[in-house]
Amino acid sequence: MANSKRTLFLKRRLRVRNKLRKVNAGRVRLSVHRSNKNISVQLIDDVNGVTLAAASTLEKGLSGAGKNNVEVAAKVGSAIAERAKKAGIEEAYFDRGGFLFHGKVKALADAAREGGLKI
Repeated sequence: MANSKRTLFLKRRLRVRNKLRKVNAGRVRLSVHRSNKNISVQLIDDVNGVTLAAASTLEKGLSGAGKNNVEVAAKVGSAIAERAKKAGIEEAYFDRGGFLFHGKVKALADAAREGGLKI
């Protein structure tokens, strides 16, 4: 029986997250979610179960006229780096979830790195 795309995505997401959790214990997680229209990112403290900062294309200043492209993802990445500095966070580990590290996800990570966040 063939696995559906959704099942494979969920397996990949759990595999990536569990491997990262083992290596980066005690650090803040930079979690990315990408949909067909939007991209969002959160800085999550897993020890306390609290979201420390977030950025999304659903916000007025970061929206790209309804387009989910690389330039908009880079805007969101720089915004999360700025908000992380305000929250006093310098290091995080990048949790791409089940998404492949290319295109919009890579642009977001690169912009966060350029903004001063150590990923």
